[in-house]
Amino acid sequence: MQEINFEGLGLHLNINSVAVNIGEVKIYWYAVLIVLAFAIGILLCKRDNGKYNIKFDDILELMVFVIPISLICARLYFILFKLDYFMNNPGEILNIRNGGLAIYGGIIGAIVTIIIFCKKKKIKVLNILDYIAPFLALGQAIGRWGNFFNGEAHGTITNNFLRMGITENGHYIQVHPTFLYESICTLTIFIILYSMRNKRKFEGQLTCIYFVLYGIVRTVIEGFRTDSLMLGDFRISQILSILLSIVFGIILIYNWRKWKKINLNKDINTSEEVNK
Repeated sequence: MQEINFEGLGLHLNINSVAVNIGEVKIYWYAVLIVLAFAIGILLCKRDNGKYNIKFDDILELMVFVIPISLICARLYFILFKLDYFMNNPGEILNIRNGGLAIYGGIIGAIVTIIIFCKKKKIKVLNILDYIAPFLALGQAIGRWGNFFNGEAHGTITNNFLRMGITENGHYIQVHPTFLYESICTLTIFIILYSMRNKRKFEGQLTCIYFVLYGIVRTVIEGFRTDSLMLGDFRISQILSILLSIVFGIILIYNWRKWKKINLNKDINTSEEVNK
């Protein structure tokens, strides 16, 4: 049990990272929220059955592979950038009760799995990525609360009105609740993408928007965090976020202009036909 305060909001909470005790087995909120995120995402996917010519049965089959592979890759990504620690503490490699899943590792694993799956099922990769992009953002918004229950993934010391008071290494400090920032931002991304899913102009549009928006969000928020995975003196998630937002931003602009040009030519041809 730990005390977490949001003094600017007048909230004083006693938080237990363990959700349920079943005999000697402890089920952590971190795990519960990850499962909840996947479950809600799958249920919402069912409502869009047939969109972009994607069958919900294919989504269910895909999830059988994506869920374990993305979790494994999320853990491997985390381990890779903390290799010295895990080489000296191999017994901690499988211990994810206190966190240690990197979202970018999970996304990389999921995308590779989706590409292979789509190739075998003869499904357009961009269509299935657009289909699930809104629900990925929602899953992140839910999953980030696992960091809250673990008292981790917080930011530097601050005195802003959202400051989170925690006890760390015997000292009481007030820090940026970066889990909350990212949860709010990814929930906003979900709302944007979900509202756009019936207005898609070209294949891959929602996927591009997701990576542009999340790349910007993560670049900013990562700068506040104190537990960033590092590559030398650089925060690896910031580097990757900047690259993703730039690359997918260029792809988005290119395809948007291409779509507008095609539709402009259609309008011109239609006008010419009418005037004949």
